Amino acid sequence: MNILSENKVIMHGAAADKTEAIKMAGRLLVDAGHVTDEYVPKMLEREEVVSTYMGGGLAIPHGTKEARPFIKSTGMSIIRFPDGVDFGGDEPAFVVIGIAAAGDGHMEVLTNVAMIFSEDDAIERVMNAATPAEVMAIFEGGL
Repeated sequence: MNILSENKVIMHGAAADKTEAIKMAGRLLVDAGHVTDEYVPKMLEREEVVSTYMGGGLAIPHGTKEARPFIKSTGMSIIRFPDGVDFGGDEPAFVVIGIAAAGDGHMEVLTNVAMIFSEDDAIERVMNAATPAEVMAIFEGGL
């Protein structure tokens, strides 16, 4: 099973708030078989403890340590929100990346995503991609 695939990329997401956005990202991981349904509430718990908004229009929701039993395989979901979603940061999140990592892989996946988004134009490149395949190509170098 691939960490990222086209069925886990939403090009035109819309969410009323960060809770809805996190649930959407989590549902993609559930539907792809990476996690069980119990993982999504753990993503919301993580958000209550500390915001997963990274700045620069990017949020990376993921589960708590207690969520590990609910992870079947490492996976990522990507949702673009053209109108943005308020994650409580200085600006809205335009790209929300849901992550579930099997074993001790969370930091590796988070680091790879952070490296991709350390480039100034990364959010712009994701937002300007025309297809899910183009979005995936941006991430393939870092994964």
